[in-house]
Amino acid sequence: MQIVRFNDLKFIPASHENPKNPGAFKKILLKRDDLPAGRIQMINWAKIPRHKTFSPHYHEKMIEVFIIMNGKVKVKVDHEEAILEKGDMLIVKEDQVHTFENISNQDVNYFAMGIVTSEGGKTINI
Repeated sequence: MQIVRFNDLKFIPASHENPKNPGAFKKILLKRDDLPAGRIQMINWAKIPRHKTFSPHYHEKMIEVFIIMNGKVKVKVDHEEAILEKGDMLIVKEDQVHTFENISNQDVNYFAMGIVTSEGGKTINI
C-alpha cells in the first residue's frame, strides 16, 4: 500500500505555464516511473454511501489507484490500515486484498483507475 497525502504536496507552476507568471498550478500525484507499464483497464468515479463498506477483494494482474474526493474512509490493504481524507491517494498493488469503510456522515466520492500489467485484471471477491 502506497499513500500520497495531498496536503503534503506543494503546488508548482503547470509545465505549460510561464514559471515567472503562471496562470495554472499543479500538484504532481504520480510520475511515469511510479507505476508499472500496462494499460488502463478502467477509470471510475465511485461512491460509498455513509457508514457502508465495500466488499474485500483483490485483482489479478491489476493495480488500482484511488483518490478520495470528499469525506473520510478507513482503508485496509492486506494487514495494513490507514485513514484517507479528501485529496489523499492510495495505490494498491496486484493481488492485495483491499476494502474501504466510509467513516463519514456523508457519501464518499472517489476516483478509481485500474492498470493491468498483463492479460487479466479479474476481480476476486473474498
